[in-house]
Amino acid sequence: MDPNNIIIDELNKPYFVWFEENWVHDNVLHHHRKGQLVYVESGFQYITIEERIYLLPQNHAVWIPPNAVHKTNSHSEKIKLMIMFADVDIKTPFYHQVHIFSVPPVLKEMIKYSERWSKQMVADHSENLFLEALFNELPRFVEHSLVLHICLPKDKRLVSVIEYLHNHYHNDIAMEDLSEAALLSSRTLERIFKKETGLTLTKYQQMLRIIKSLEFLSSGQLTISETAYKVGYKSIQAYTRSFQSMMQFRPTDFIKTIK
Repeated sequence: MDPNNIIIDELNKPYFVWFEENWVHDNVLHHHRKGQLVYVESGFQYITIEERIYLLPQNHAVWIPPNAVHKTNSHSEKIKLMIMFADVDIKTPFYHQVHIFSVPPVLKEMIKYSERWSKQMVADHSENLFLEALFNELPRFVEHSLVLHICLPKDKRLVSVIEYLHNHYHNDIAMEDLSEAALLSSRTLERIFKKETGLTLTKYQQMLRIIKSLEFLSSGQLTISETAYKVGYKSIQAYTRSFQSMMQFRPTDFIKTIK
């Protein structure tokens, strides 16, 4: 089998490591029988999993459950990814949930050590032992999963609203503009939007602002203050309050995790 044309479900081995210096992936929905751990060493990546868009900042990882439908979305110009596939215990609830988390130093070293088996097509005893230990310990590495996702509504009437919010998240948005885009009354729009996304329009915009701010912060090109104004906050204090209420930690704490 050509290692550059890999079909994961055809691999006859419990684990598979795939490392790319500048990762390029088809933007197509797909799934694997194996679970998947994606680690971003540098850059940032957006991933859609089961109709939710997740941001994966630098030095963070996501666990994608077996058979979960997913695809990669936009990412930074230069991204360094490590992807690891694993057969996991189907009886353990942890492995059937999406988890996004800051990668602790010990796991980071284990992931980097695993690079030696990148694209290895034949089963290897040492690889199996090492990766079995890594994935067995994964639930303990993921102490607190971050809330870094936004839902994609299925109702076609909301397509224009979502597009408008994503294009104008940094501006003050009038309900009249959204109602006009959806051709719905304000009350009907609010009701349908909350039902489809689990969030009010205001909370959805807040989530968009915070997720975009994480993208800017992870790039290392903007300060916290510059990021706050870029995503639409009038002051760094307002941004910090909004960030902390949603993430349960401060922007300065996030900066520490990506260095």
